[in-house]
Amino acid sequence: MKTAEKKYRTADLVYIALGAVLITICSWISIPAAVPFTMQTFAVFFVLSAMGGKRGTASVIVYVLLGAFGVPVFSQFNSGPGALLGNTGGYIIGFIFTGLVYQLITGVFGKKRRTEVLALLAGLAALYAFGTAWFLAVYTRTQGGIGLTAVLASCVVPFLIPDVVKLFLALSLSRRVGPLTGRAEL
Repeated sequence: MKTAEKKYRTADLVYIALGAVLITICSWISIPAAVPFTMQTFAVFFVLSAMGGKRGTASVIVYVLLGAFGVPVFSQFNSGPGALLGNTGGYIIGFIFTGLVYQLITGVFGKKRRTEVLALLAGLAALYAFGTAWFLAVYTRTQGGIGLTAVLASCVVPFLIPDVVKLFLALSLSRRVGPLTGRAEL
């Protein structure tokens, strides 16, 4: 029985690493802007839905830690503490909150499609809230005052529709891949 448990843990580690790699590759697909348009949110949604809250959130944490330690995993091949402590670093850290919210909601209410949609939308709201507060604080400290309306107009509003489209695309694809990852066991 210990052998089966060890294989299971090894498989989890492999899935977590693959999730972090997928998020990295999707972050490199980028259109530069104040907050770059990337496919990171798609990857985060997909990893959470396909692998479950625990492994998905672990993948996001690994991704953020890799970037924090200097591996160029963020958009435009950025990395390091400077990337996380900059204006848009809160959005990167906010991906962890997306995972935690998803894990909490699906853990309590199950993994039905409607619950997953609500969990990912709530996670996206947490990401936007944390990232926007971070942007506002860092920008104000480094470059002077800026209003919440201006931050929302440049950092959230342009991303609302694309992120919802990415969410439904990720859910659709994860329905096909999820069973292969053993997600139902988590």
